[in-house]
Amino acid sequence: TSPFAWLRTRFYYLLIRLYFDQEFSIEEFTRGAKQAFSVVSKLLSQRKLDLLEELVSAEVLQVLKEKISLLPDNHRDALAADIDAIMYTTEGDVRIYYDDDGIKFVSILMCFWYLNGANLPDDVPGEAKVFQIVFGDENTKEKKHLLTANYEFQREFTEGAKPDWTITRIEHPRLLE
Repeated sequence: TSPFAWLRTRFYYLLIRLYFDQEFSIEEFTRGAKQAFSVVSKLLSQRKLDLLEELVSAEVLQVLKEKISLLPDNHRDALAADIDAIMYTTEGDVRIYYDDDGIKFVSILMCFWYLNGANLPDDVPGEAKVFQIVFGDENTKEKKHLLTANYEFQREFTEGAKPDWTITRIEHPRLLE
């Protein structure tokens, strides 16, 4: 990320701690986001969308129901991310906003890079290349793809609101389109 974006996100984290949640820690949030990403991606892969109702917004869940039903099996398999297969995680955009009724929200976009052994074609259409990593020697080689996903987490900070983060955007480029 650019130095400006890094400073901007750090400033927003400071605002979150000062005005919304004095206990907020980006390290702790990132650990929880990785765990949520792993659980949600596996449930998507298994088509267990009814188990996502507490984790994912109703609007996103409706879109996912339509998209998942149309996915080929190999793309659906590629959605699943084991927590140990997450290679890199970074924060994207951080937003603090109020709606017309004065309700306070914080949104944090998390970007994940993970390894997956799904049987995807070597040439995936699209602008970005899907990276392949081969483990082992010639006799026992195992091919894995380095895939990306973007999940946006949102929490309401109005007094009396539940202290839960909800996933309000799920993107798996070239898989869930």
